Amino acid sequence: MPDFSGLPLVIEPCDLRTRLDAPNLILVDLTSVARYETGHIAGAHFVDPKRTQLGQPPAPGLLPTQAALEALFGELGHNPKAVYVVYDDEGGGWAGRFIWLLDVIGHSAYHYLDGGIHAWIGEKYDVTQDVPSAATGPVTLTLHDEPTATREYLQSRLGAADLAIWDARSEAEYRGEKVLAAKGGHIPGATHFEWTAGMDKSRNLRIRTDMAHVLKDLGITPDKEVITHCQTHHRSGFTYLVAKALGYPRVKGYAGSWGEWGNHPDTPVELPVKN
Repeated sequence: MPDFSGLPLVIEPCDLRTRLDAPNLILVDLTSVARYETGHIAGAHFVDPKRTQLGQPPAPGLLPTQAALEALFGELGHNPKAVYVVYDDEGGGWAGRFIWLLDVIGHSAYHYLDGGIHAWIGEKYDVTQDVPSAATGPVTLTLHDEPTATREYLQSRLGAADLAIWDARSEAEYRGEKVLAAKGGHIPGATHFEWTAGMDKSRNLRIRTDMAHVLKDLGITPDKEVITHCQTHHRSGFTYLVAKALGYPRVKGYAGSWGEWGNHPDTPVELPVKN
């Protein structure tokens, strides 16, 4: 029986199809209740994407409580030998955020199904409406700080030559024309590249094959510490995933994102220079 050893972080539907019976597989669907009930990959456990966030204003994207994470991963049957494959229906935002959660709990055996459910169906693979049973009881987790940039940490790093801040929001948000917090604009020095621009719409929202070149041209390079954010660290789940998939050694998600930064009284904000 084939296992997942030797496969890259990002896998194709055919890679998963031949491994659905792998003994340690935990398959996670982060679409929506309606999408999941319509049909999902056999064995996939549905996780409401909202459960991956704390959900409290002004920064709903912060990490859920440890108790909430232990309940969630307990339902999935988390164990040290588990190999996770995660997917969604939007090109990788929620799936990428879940991968960030796996990094937070110190579990590195995971893969992303490129293109998610759209790619799976595009390959004419079967879906099912059968729902797997949830495991019972919470698990004990150890949470790690390394995958996360706090507001304080990011402020302390502003202006560093080896820092790249990747803003995955819309251009209107970046420019301060669309304001979703007390303050509009962007974090000083942040580079803008909107999350969906990294998806190939002609290939069922798979990650663009030229992303390494795109990021190099933007100055978001592997020699730098990359901190990525959006409004709630949902859209930047995708950009976190992309940087990890490209092998960038220092990647952090700013979980507070603009919801925290744009509402905090002591955070600096940059706006484009108007001619």
